[in-house]
Amino acid sequence: MDFLDFLIRLFTEHGYIAVFVVLLLSGFGIPLPEDISLVAGGVIAGLGYANVHVMVVVGLAGVLVGDIIMFLTGRHFGARALRLRWVSCVLTPRRYAKVQHKFARYGNRMMFFARFLPGLRTAVYITAGMSHRVSFTRFILFDGLAAVLSVPFWVYLGYFGAENHQWLVAWVKRGESVVLVGAVLLIALIGWFWWRRRGRARARLRAFRVRRAARHAQTHEPPG
Repeated sequence: MDFLDFLIRLFTEHGYIAVFVVLLLSGFGIPLPEDISLVAGGVIAGLGYANVHVMVVVGLAGVLVGDIIMFLTGRHFGARALRLRWVSCVLTPRRYAKVQHKFARYGNRMMFFARFLPGLRTAVYITAGMSHRVSFTRFILFDGLAAVLSVPFWVYLGYFGAENHQWLVAWVKRGESVVLVGAVLLIALIGWFWWRRRGRARARLRAFRVRRAARHAQTHEPPG
């Protein structure tokens, strides 16, 4: 965890702005692990150099601004984005084909799960911007939900593990799986509530139609 120690020193010296910039660069596809950066931000808060709740907000701002820039790059340049030198390094022809295949298979859900796929995240967001079937609002909804789930987890993990390096390292290694499983369970729970609510709405609609049909039949019943 030498990189974690380096980030802790960097963030201790330069505070929130350093956390924001590192997360922004991570969003641009530069190989700076987002989870480790967020954990380091939580650690300096746990050591008293920052406020942990402000750190969560800074973390959310850093990852979302980076993601939005990538999306808007794809939206503005379209297919021409692939000719930009720095984009071509992140979105190689092979990776672009892989992302397109995943979009065809999973649809808009890819924008949610991309948060947990560090090697593909930037490529997914640029590709989403290039596709005019994905609105900016929908992108923010999926990406924002994933960020709200993952960012606080990593920051608070660093905060509570700031004084126990061995425990922190162990949890960093298993944290990605924990966040992903938690996200899947949350999505399943939301889907279950939505399905129940939709079922109840349909039941109320059927009952209303039955009552209306009964009243109509009584109104038009011939006199005895």
